Amino acid sequence: MKWRTIKAYMIKEFTELFRTRLILMVYIMPSMIVLLFGYGIRMDVSHARILIVDNDQSKYSKELISKFEHSKYFNATVTQMREKDALRLIKQAKIDAILIIPSSFEKRLLHGQKSELGVFVDAAFPTRATTIESYIQGAVFSVASETLSNIGMKPTGMIVLNTRNLFNQAMRDEDAIIPGLIGLVLLVAPAILAALLIVKEKEKGTIFNFYTSPISKGEFLLAKLLPAFLLHSINIFILLLWALYLFEVPFRGSFMLYWLSSELYILISLSIGMLISVITKRQIVAIVLTVIVTILPGFLYSGMLMPISSMEGESYIEAHMFPVMYYNHILYDTFLIGQGIDSFKIILYLSILVGFLLLFFISGILLLKKEMK
Repeated sequence: MKWRTIKAYMIKEFTELFRTRLILMVYIMPSMIVLLFGYGIRMDVSHARILIVDNDQSKYSKELISKFEHSKYFNATVTQMREKDALRLIKQAKIDAILIIPSSFEKRLLHGQKSELGVFVDAAFPTRATTIESYIQGAVFSVASETLSNIGMKPTGMIVLNTRNLFNQAMRDEDAIIPGLIGLVLLVAPAILAALLIVKEKEKGTIFNFYTSPISKGEFLLAKLLPAFLLHSINIFILLLWALYLFEVPFRGSFMLYWLSSELYILISLSIGMLISVITKRQIVAIVLTVIVTILPGFLYSGMLMPISSMEGESYIEAHMFPVMYYNHILYDTFLIGQGIDSFKIILYLSILVGFLLLFFISGILLLKKEMK
């Protein structure tokens, strides 16, 4: 391998990155994505508009209503309107949920009998609806348990929920979103930069220098990738600092695992962009194609917004076809869980990432032509 030739190409690439100001994109773009999305994406639901139809007007129904009125998750409105009229309001999108307390609520509760409450939730957005429903269930069962304890009755036949939240006990959105955003950023930013490295030479005509030089295709691609790799490696530490000190995300795992997996992931991202740069002839086409194959999978199949385990059929298969899912699993382990290489899945996912790197880089070498078409 001609290291002196590779070094000369690397110096040329560094000079070109500084001259064209692309060096600014290397550091500004990742930080902007983390800051904007980190503060902007929220998975919890607060101040949901709930209409409570109290047909009982009893002491215990008022205790239940009080639970909703003093919760940050709900903006409660109490009424005695008909169920038909209440449903009309939810159809008009004026409220998010309806809780109907039957007239026999207190009587059945005092006799130790199950009392059925009517719940209607606007499910236009399923994820939000599921969250609101779980909040309502938590409030109702909490009041039911307290009421039975106060009157000295055993909760026989009653539903008791004892819920524990593992790895994110505080249920902070930042703890779930920020690691996923790091995976998205380190996929998109390096790929976009790499997608411009070869195609811009095709447009300018400087690619003929490569055609007439003795450097091999592998050496040429390596010389192109290394400067971008070294620059983006610094982002690994910048994004970690944002996560730890700005968003206060815990870090329970191995720093070495985080660093090595991130370096490997950056190489994969650069290889994806380089492969796109090889097969395209225009910079605008390269950028659009890179955005399609990085941002969409980064959001949909990374596990950041939807657990991979909840996917079915084609979506589950597609999630396993992109490297972001495997890297994000490692990220969530290093930030929130801390199993590290003691987990067989972590070792397996690292091996799969190595496979992705070899696949993309070798494909780039095979598809790159050292001749004019």
